[in-house]
Amino acid sequence: MFVSIGKAIRLERIVNRKTGRSVIVPMDHGVSVGPIKGLVDMSETVDMVAEGGANAVIGHIGLPRYGHRKSGKDIGLILHLSASSTLSPKPNKKVLVNTVENALRMGADGVSIHINVGDDNEAEMLNDFGKIAIECSYWGMPLIAMMYPRGEKIKDEKDVEAVKIAARIGAELGADFVKTNYTGDPESFAKVVEGCPAPVLIAGGSKLNEEEMFRSIEGAIQAGARGLSIGRNVFQHDNPTLFVKAACAIVHDGVTATEALEIMRSGT
Repeated sequence: MFVSIGKAIRLERIVNRKTGRSVIVPMDHGVSVGPIKGLVDMSETVDMVAEGGANAVIGHIGLPRYGHRKSGKDIGLILHLSASSTLSPKPNKKVLVNTVENALRMGADGVSIHINVGDDNEAEMLNDFGKIAIECSYWGMPLIAMMYPRGEKIKDEKDVEAVKIAARIGAELGADFVKTNYTGDPESFAKVVEGCPAPVLIAGGSKLNEEEMFRSIEGAIQAGARGLSIGRNVFQHDNPTLFVKAACAIVHDGVTATEALEIMRSGT
């Protein structure tokens, strides 16, 4: 597959060159749920996850304007193009709020888009996805597609058959990375990875304890995932830097969940 020079260079900023994997911390929640814990001071949070070794953060335009890179290590910037709020009568309907060209002007290394597969407004979101993918191809911009099965036909958002379809759509429509729900075990998630030609990242979802989160990350990597894109479980942790360090050890160094917990306990 041909990858433009521009896209290849930008991918190097958000992916570990040695492992080909990525640890990404999404911080786009301020639009959907407001200034929750961990996102009140975005600059501080970006510095903490960068110190832990995260490859990139995801946010809206407000992140580079008000919070990206305060004084810590450099970190990749992915701008999120879609949005909705929990106050909306249709919170699962994501609309475009930014463009690929503007993301380039703002210095982004990649963009992301959110699609709720199975929602009443799926057609509009897929239409937007197609347009964004074409623009990303033109500009050489990496695209992460957040693909979640959500709708009347979806009884379980972690059901392997539903997740397989959502992930495959992301690859079929041109995403460079597909972010989706972990199905709960390596065996079932391996089927998701197998059916998705694009590299797969797991989402964090609702808050989990450290052991549950690390075992999910370990299982996903065993299944062939290429990393993670986890928000609240990171930025709402009491020590985001250490949590990211432990997660990176699983993703990039191949340590086990048990060993990652030891990193947390030792504090080093």
